[in-house]
Amino acid sequence: MSILTVKNLSHGFGDRAIFHDVSFRLLKGEHIGLIGANGEGKSTFMNIVTGQLVPDEGKIEWAKNVRVGFLDQHAVLQKGQTIRDVLKGAFQYLYDMEADMNSMYEQMGSAEPEEMETLLEEVGTIQDLLTNNDFYTIDAKVEEVARGLGLDEIGLELDVNDLSGGQRTKILLAKLLLEKPDILLLDEPTNYLDEQHIEWLKRYLQEYENAFILISHDIPFLNSVINLIYHMENQELERYVGDYDHFRHVYEVKKQQLAAAYKKQQKEIAELEDFVARNKARVATRNMAMSRQKKLDKMEKIELAKEKPKPQFHFKTARTPGKTIFETKELVIGYDEPLSRPLNLRMERGQKVALVGANGIGKTTLLRSLLGEIPPLSGNVERGEFLEIGYFEQEVKTNSQQTCIDEIWNEFPAMNQAEIRAALAKCGLMTKHIESKVAVLSGGEKAKVRLCKLINNETNLLVLDEPTNHLDVDAKDELKRALKTYPGSILLISHEPEFYQDIVTDIWNGEAWTTKVF
Repeated sequence: MSILTVKNLSHGFGDRAIFHDVSFRLLKGEHIGLIGANGEGKSTFMNIVTGQLVPDEGKIEWAKNVRVGFLDQHAVLQKGQTIRDVLKGAFQYLYDMEADMNSMYEQMGSAEPEEMETLLEEVGTIQDLLTNNDFYTIDAKVEEVARGLGLDEIGLELDVNDLSGGQRTKILLAKLLLEKPDILLLDEPTNYLDEQHIEWLKRYLQEYENAFILISHDIPFLNSVINLIYHMENQELERYVGDYDHFRHVYEVKKQQLAAAYKKQQKEIAELEDFVARNKARVATRNMAMSRQKKLDKMEKIELAKEKPKPQFHFKTARTPGKTIFETKELVIGYDEPLSRPLNLRMERGQKVALVGANGIGKTTLLRSLLGEIPPLSGNVERGEFLEIGYFEQEVKTNSQQTCIDEIWNEFPAMNQAEIRAALAKCGLMTKHIESKVAVLSGGEKAKVRLCKLINNETNLLVLDEPTNHLDVDAKDELKRALKTYPGSILLISHEPEFYQDIVTDIWNGEAWTTKVF
């Protein structure tokens, strides 16, 4: 049975087309990976099917009474609510049923026999629904999902107003999973999860009996949970049965076959055109030439998609710094309360360090304390001499109305427009992106603009906070290559061992020094 049907969908922003005449069908129980390069329209597609965006053309049809769950990272969590309150909110419809049932019990005290019979029947129906939907084990289900995503480590009685952005996203994901909708729509759910919680989510989705559509650039994760791929490219949506690895194989074979067919057709076209040119003027061969021309006119031409630019990241390096990059003495980080025990850390020139550990333990706070952006609660940080630091923040909350060109020009006023365009193109952005406002770009495209600033500044220390969030597979692979060859020092936060293991010389586990209880 079809849960969702999309027919002849077309959509764009200004003169930039995203989809053209796209159709899609989701069946009950299908586990779909929605993939494509940054900017191909994956998140836009999710926003259209959930009604947050109205398409230019096409129809979106949902099956009747289907429950849709969408991970909305902009959902508002009310101050005064605890984590437990929010998670139990997933079962609000059951609590409403219970309230109705209790109201009916009160009515029974003064009900006539005929009314009593009706009330007893309705109460019985509600009681069955409550039992079948595990109403009487809600607390256990909340504890199970909270534990799986690490929310029990934060504390379920904590006010949601006191949480980081990543922790809030975890709560919204946990609530969504507890709702167990007929279809889950997940847009990069692993971005804010630690390795152990990604593993738990992987097992959960493997056993999920309902349908889901998953956007993820974490290929090992994607491969382990999906059985269908929908690939977005050049305003089209293609369906492939199997996992991502199988898709890559089939996609490359199709690409090679198309290239061979194109080459063969171009040869035939050249021969036909040559024959027509040589024979159309001669009376004896004119009819043959006209016949060849008709064949040319009727021929359905094969077109090869324009190759998208692959990103090329080459970090500019500054002069060699002193031997010590930084050293901390009895450093305690935090805001109102300590997030760490007193730290005595030392990083030396040439070290490449991955800072790992669960969300909320203070990894980003440590980075910002080392950079001097926030003061320590006690102790101090000594930074080395001649440091030229490049800092990539995890999320930059900006809605810049400037074009990408102006965004880079402001940072590098000495560059001319041709140099700026070339710099952005090297980061994998096409003309349609380069000339767009930053505000309308996808998360991955915005990250590429920020990386463009980073690689064109001379640095000898890179401080990177989750740099792979939102980046597509090609960009992630190229960033990994560039960081491996970077001659300077690196301090990197990442939850993807596949990304950082080949880059770093040292791993620091923040759970060894955090004040949080594990």
